[in-house]
Amino acid sequence: MNVGPIDSSKTPRYAGIATFARLPRIEDVERADIAVVGVPFDTGVSYRPGARFGPAHVREASRLLRPYNPAQDISPFEVQQVADAGDLVANPFNLDEAVQQVADGARALAEKAGRLVVIGGDHTIAYPLLRTVAEKHGPVAVLHADAHLDTWDTYFGAPVTHGTPFRRASEDGLIDLTASAHLGIRGPLYGKEDLEDDARLGFQITTSEFIEEHGVPAAIERLRARLGDRPVYISIDIDVLDPAHAPGTGTPEAGGLTSRELLRIIRGLSDLNLVGADVVEVAPAYDHAQLTAVAASHVVYELVSAMGRKDA
Repeated sequence: MNVGPIDSSKTPRYAGIATFARLPRIEDVERADIAVVGVPFDTGVSYRPGARFGPAHVREASRLLRPYNPAQDISPFEVQQVADAGDLVANPFNLDEAVQQVADGARALAEKAGRLVVIGGDHTIAYPLLRTVAEKHGPVAVLHADAHLDTWDTYFGAPVTHGTPFRRASEDGLIDLTASAHLGIRGPLYGKEDLEDDARLGFQITTSEFIEEHGVPAAIERLRARLGDRPVYISIDIDVLDPAHAPGTGTPEAGGLTSRELLRIIRGLSDLNLVGADVVEVAPAYDHAQLTAVAASHVVYELVSAMGRKDA
């Protein structure tokens, strides 16, 4: 029998250890189908720092989550064992060492859990996480939800930052160049060549303007056609949401998705072969009334639910 969350009818939501959704710690279960794990790291940011405090902030907001998901008609913690694996260590003073630590930590954790759902931290961590996923599955289809492309080459000559993970992953052969996609891209770029580079690196773009013009169902169908039946890794920068829904992030852009739209899109992909995910760039210092943390906690919950639907 799977070990589920603490019963909120017996222990108040605001009491006890703030694991994600009040789930058991990984040390307290015999096995885990999914491990929720934090990476408190933001050395790769180019503007506002603070995402290192994101995992704790999202966990705190996740106290309000409940065990049955009516939108997906699933009790995600009953059909699979989900546990909180705490945080991976990442050196805040040495970015290259931190990237290696995240890869090593994720690899070791994957031996205890079938799949990882990671709470960041800045988007740099997607690069080492994709390394470990590709070691198991080969090049994966990546769905990258973000305001920004994150396929730039360097910042200040540094090749590994929160704006470059998907260029490095593409160059290293970690992603399927025929089946990867961006969702929610918007805002100014450095030049038109950014889009040309991005296409060469293997991504199809579904902008926030596309969703405004054609609607969420059309976006879901476009993404499903692109991702196909391949192993899919979902990487979600919380700034894919409009700042009205997620102010607590490092590089906000106007004109983003609503939280409802993002959750609906995840639900529309729940029957795909989801092999891992991350939700990153929650910066609590810029949050208000836990708006960003609540949104991020629900995104993680929908991802865990979607993984459970495939296995149920």
